[in-house]
Amino acid sequence: MTLSLAIASPSAEDQAVQFFQDSIGQWRSERRYYTLKSGVIQEVVSDLNICYLEADAPALAALALAHGLGTALEMTCGLQISWDSQYVGPSQKSVQGATVFGLLGDVLYRDRGFATPEPVTAQFSFPTPRAMVLRTEYNQSLFEEEVKLIGDRYRTRQTVISRAGEEQMIGQYLERRVA
Repeated sequence: MTLSLAIASPSAEDQAVQFFQDSIGQWRSERRYYTLKSGVIQEVVSDLNICYLEADAPALAALALAHGLGTALEMTCGLQISWDSQYVGPSQKSVQGATVFGLLGDVLYRDRGFATPEPVTAQFSFPTPRAMVLRTEYNQSLFEEEVKLIGDRYRTRQTVISRAGEEQMIGQYLERRVA
């Protein structure tokens, strides 16, 4: 007699919940944006604050409404991320802001995109439990991003931005947990 055990793999949604919980805290982000055609390199240093949002958080209800999902639908969970950024190099400026992410199934809802104040969605997957891959499309642009947790204190991110099938910009980030 052969005994076979089937071990259920966690769903992408379950992996995202764990990934969100593992991302909570204050982070220092150092990143570079490489504009491919011009060769311009923009450096940015940001202080990030990442807060976990439970399913019943008012910010997630507002996010669902912004996406036309209605009031009866409750997202699984979410994140609220705020930042204080200092641009150094060619474009010196300070930027503060915040965004809300909500999780429902295999879709990540955002209240704004990288290059638009409008609500956007992203498809996501997990090639490994500690690496989330996002694919976001809007305004004829494609944003492909990988966010990878490295131990408890570090994250790396890489974003490739394409327009009309041609890569325009690459963003590379090293983030260190400070609290």
